[in-house]
Order: sequence, then structure tokens, then C-alpha cells
Amino acid sequence: MNDHKMDTKAFKRSLQKSENYHRRGFGHEAEISGVLDTEYQSDLIQTIRNNNYTLTRGDVTIRLAEAFGFCWGVERAVAMAYETRQHFPTEKIWITNEIIHNPSVNQRLQEMNVGFIEVVNGKKDFSVVNSGEVVILPAFGASVSEMQLLNDRGCTIVDTTCPWVSKVWNSVEKHKKRDYTSIIHGKYKHEETIATSSFAGKYLIVLNLTEAQYVADYIFNGGDKTEFLTKFTDAYSEGFDPDLDLQRLGVANQTTMLKSETEQIGKLFEQTMLKKYGPVELNQHFMSFNTICDATQERQDAMLNLVEEDLSLMLVIGGFNSSNTTHLQEIAIEKGFTSYHIDSAERIKHNNQIEHKPLEKPIATQENWLPEGKIVVGVTSGASTPDKVVADAIEKIFALKSQVATV
Repeated sequence: MNDHKMDTKAFKRSLQKSENYHRRGFGHEAEISGVLDTEYQSDLIQTIRNNNYTLTRGDVTIRLAEAFGFCWGVERAVAMAYETRQHFPTEKIWITNEIIHNPSVNQRLQEMNVGFIEVVNGKKDFSVVNSGEVVILPAFGASVSEMQLLNDRGCTIVDTTCPWVSKVWNSVEKHKKRDYTSIIHGKYKHEETIATSSFAGKYLIVLNLTEAQYVADYIFNGGDKTEFLTKFTDAYSEGFDPDLDLQRLGVANQTTMLKSETEQIGKLFEQTMLKKYGPVELNQHFMSFNTICDATQERQDAMLNLVEEDLSLMLVIGGFNSSNTTHLQEIAIEKGFTSYHIDSAERIKHNNQIEHKPLEKPIATQENWLPEGKIVVGVTSGASTPDKVVADAIEKIFALKSQVATV
């Protein structure tokens, strides 16, 4: 089925009217709020927040970014997943993907007997889901074809899609309605971008400004169509023709991309269409809506402020497959800081070793990562990281440094 040839808006509307579809939880907030606080909140983090985001113990000063960790959309998705288990205590519950990109949260859901749909030969295997079972759609959303399959199977659908992601879907549907091609700034294999592109008509996914510049040059100067299509394999809609489908453009994005880059890409295409078609015709060839998520933006802005300070090193905490966490790490590295990206406190070893993930490289181990003497450690975390995980990492740093001091 070609999602981009169907009326996705009408499908969404009919799905939302179905009695099997739930987007607002089940009214068990009071029962689960204590559990969520116990499992994910931290007194230590609250203390640091109250102390102007700074805490010194011994030789270590921790400087916490002023916006970090769980965003509202993630908090909502996790709460809805917990509520679903509370509401359906004995039913089989599935989730179409990781609920969010955090290993400890996903592990916790597995302990609550929530099944994760496995990927077999590059495709999700929905054969395990039986009619009438409960299926949770994660914070990143799900593709139209997945929703349709689950709906046709008579499943109870619990939709935790972040409203910011839905906002992007509305944008690409507006592009489609006016027969504009959606240029999506994102990672074509990322589940959010897969979902977004399923709501689009014609689309092209660009990873970064370099790829966008290549497309802009093609629009203005023409080029080798075969080379173009090879370069963007798997990143465009079926039947995409760069000679025909780049004349009217709308810009959208995966909500967790680097805000500054999304803005640059939008400006680049606006300028390209302005040069090619002139100011009078611009609105017939270009449209853009602001679809950058507030929480992603706040965390990036807070990180930009933090790296202006005199830090010994940076610690960035979040899932290794978390796009917004990786972008925080990029900001630290761009500023020239030694920065370690870890996905849990377990990566910090008792012998002053750390297992971390350098940008676009496999996990590596660094010996003696904490320098001797007084140090200032900048700390931030991605939007899928619970405060408790951040607190555990900070406690380990304090413990390590006090060990080093007593040796």
C-alpha cells in the first residue's frame, strides 16, 4: 500500500473516532504518579536545580544544564504506557517500537510484560499481534500503514505520539494537499521520520546542510538525475523525479534535529526558490511552518549556554540511538570540550574507566577519564532520560573522585 497516495487525514479522523483508539490515557494518573516519581525522579537532581544548577562535593563541581532530561511529550508517553498496563492488567500488550530512546525505561516496560514488536529482515513482524490485543504507539508515532494494519486487526490502539510530532504530520499533509514536495530534515531510518514521510505526498529526506546544498544546486543548475537518485536511495517517495518534483517545496523536520541546522536548511531552500522564481512567484513554489519542538530547542539552547562556561569536561546522558542526545553531544564537541556520551550510569566503572560512544563511532573505553584535582563537570541529558539516571551518574562521579582523593 502506498501511504502517500491515500487520504491520510481522513484515515486519521476515522481512526480517532473509533472506540478502540485511545489518545488521552485512562484516568489512572493518581495511581501511577507515585510509581513514576519513585522510578524516575531524584531528590539529588531537585537539590541541584534549587541550588542554581550547581553542586560541589570535595574536588567535584557539577554544572547541570538548565533544561535537560524528560520532556513533556516523553513524560506523557511513559505515563500513558504505565496507565495502559494498569487499565489492562491481564491483556497482552505490545508496543510497535521502543516507547522512547532510553534503555532503562524500555527495560522497565519489558518487566511489566509489554512485548516489543521485533524487526525481522528489516521489517517489523506484526504476525505476533492477535485480534483484539492492546498495542501502544510510541512517542515518535507510527506509520500510516502500521496504524491501518492494527486497526484492521481490531486491536485496541493506545496512541502516545508526541503532539509536536503530530504537528509535523499536519504540515506535510498541507504540503501534500497543495501538491508540494516535502523536504524533510531528518534521518530516513529513524522511526519518527518514517512515520512523518508516510503522511507526506511526494517527499525527499535530507540528513544535513551538505545534502540540502546538493539538492539546492540541483534545483538551480540541474544535474545528473541518476546520480541524484542513487545519492538519496531510500530517502524519497516512490516514483520521485528530481526534475519534476523539486519545483514546489515545503520544508519539515524530524523534531529532534539540530534547530540551527533545520533553520539554515529552510532558509537555503527559500533563497533557492527566490533566486529561481523571483519574489512575486515565491509563494507558489515554497512554504514553511515552524515544526521545531520546544523541548528540543530548550535543551539545545541550555547546552549552548553551558558550554560557554569553564568546564573540565562534559557528560551527556541518553540513549545511544537518541537523535536529540547526539545533537547535544555535537554541541559540546564543536566547542572543543572533551565530552562523553553514555546511556546509563553503569557505563561509569569503579576504576576511573568509562564506556562511551564517540560521535558516529562504536562504543569505546576511556581510562582515567576523570582528571586529578579540582574539576568542573558539565552534565546534560536527552529528552528521553529520567532524572534518576542522571543522578546515578553524578553520584558515581562523586564516589570515584573521593576514591581517587584517598588513594
